[in-house]
Amino acid sequence: MTSRSTRIGAPAVPSRHVVLATLTASLLALSACSSASGGDSPSTQVGSTSGGEQVTLTLATFNQFGYEELIPEFEKSHPNIKVTHKKAATSNEARDNFFTRLSAGSGMADVEAVEVDWLPEMLQFSDKFTDLSSADVQGRWLDWKAKAATDAEGHLIGYGTDSGPEAICYRSDLFKAAGLPSDRESVAKMFGNTWESYFAAGKQFKAKSKVPFFDSIGATYQGMVNQLEAAYENPSDDAIRATDNAAVKKVYDQVVQAGIADGLSAKLQQWGDDWTASYQKDGFATMLCPGWMVGVIEGNAKGVKGWDVANTFPGGGGNWGGSYLTVPKQSAHPKEAQQLAAWLTAPEQQIKAFQKVGAFPSQKQALESQDLLAFKVASFNNAPTGQIFADRAKAVTITPYKGTHYFAINDAMQQALTRVEQGAAPQESWDKWVADVKALG
Repeated sequence: MTSRSTRIGAPAVPSRHVVLATLTASLLALSACSSASGGDSPSTQVGSTSGGEQVTLTLATFNQFGYEELIPEFEKSHPNIKVTHKKAATSNEARDNFFTRLSAGSGMADVEAVEVDWLPEMLQFSDKFTDLSSADVQGRWLDWKAKAATDAEGHLIGYGTDSGPEAICYRSDLFKAAGLPSDRESVAKMFGNTWESYFAAGKQFKAKSKVPFFDSIGATYQGMVNQLEAAYENPSDDAIRATDNAAVKKVYDQVVQAGIADGLSAKLQQWGDDWTASYQKDGFATMLCPGWMVGVIEGNAKGVKGWDVANTFPGGGGNWGGSYLTVPKQSAHPKEAQQLAAWLTAPEQQIKAFQKVGAFPSQKQALESQDLLAFKVASFNNAPTGQIFADRAKAVTITPYKGTHYFAINDAMQQALTRVEQGAAPQESWDKWVADVKALG
């Protein structure tokens, strides 16, 4: 599936904070009077075909998980189960739906996808979800992937789908037109392995082309901040430290300098209509590129030749995105729902999702598969994306801490960066972000 990163350009944080506070209060009240069944877990054999009862399951995802062709395959091997797939356009939309229905105590899908940036919020209410622990899936995922979805009592609340190791996607035709190296090995060398060298390459490109170097400062910031171990909260107590973290201010200043002062940004709000349309109009030459972004580019740039992937990433390694499949206790069919979640996240299906939409696997067995490592994308100059993203995954050394406030704080930062691209003074926008974060409590 694709990882789905937080979509940039969500509603304002103060109103979102009020909504979340209301939902949290409702959920805590609901939790306080929940039944003693909170810790029970379904039967094992999560990959087997269940009994003869005909059931219909709902699956709620967002963006592109690559499940459209997998669902009929699951139904064929589980003839008693029909799956209805509900797909939100963005992670933000899915999050709003998720917490609203969780608070209401009804209306959730049998299997709900959760994005990593709001996973900590969900884990506050882990007693409302089925413990998915099973001998059948023990050791299936990379350790950090499973640990992130394990609550304080040791219950596995989510089955990991994808991860988001990052490379740099670029337009080789635009580089060639600018008289710069265009093959992926030379471009990787030109980009280097630091943010300074990447932005320096951008200045080289800008001097010879009228096309902006990258899509937005918000998207670029996301790749940079994901390399900080604890950008916004203290891992020890989840206390907010964002506004006092000099490393966050440094990243903010650096990306604003490159994107605005140096003129490298196309100033396109990622996932907006203008951003989507820009792929057909030579809107920008490079972008930070987790594996799942390849599928997004293929869809938006259909018919456009020249996209490729450089096997490098500034600052070393980076991971952007990744999701989980959960089974709410609202489900009337938890056993079958767990079967569906387990099947969709099995190594074979993770590889198929990668081949379809670029959702890079989080499963150990899948990462060792030659089907993955040998995979190439024809529309990306036959780029060996399986090997490239496997290399990029090995380069990741930091798993950033994301606590219960992460989503709201980062959402506010994306709004701050969007304001700058729309003409606001960088310090003024920073100060507003500080105020928004302090309002979170």
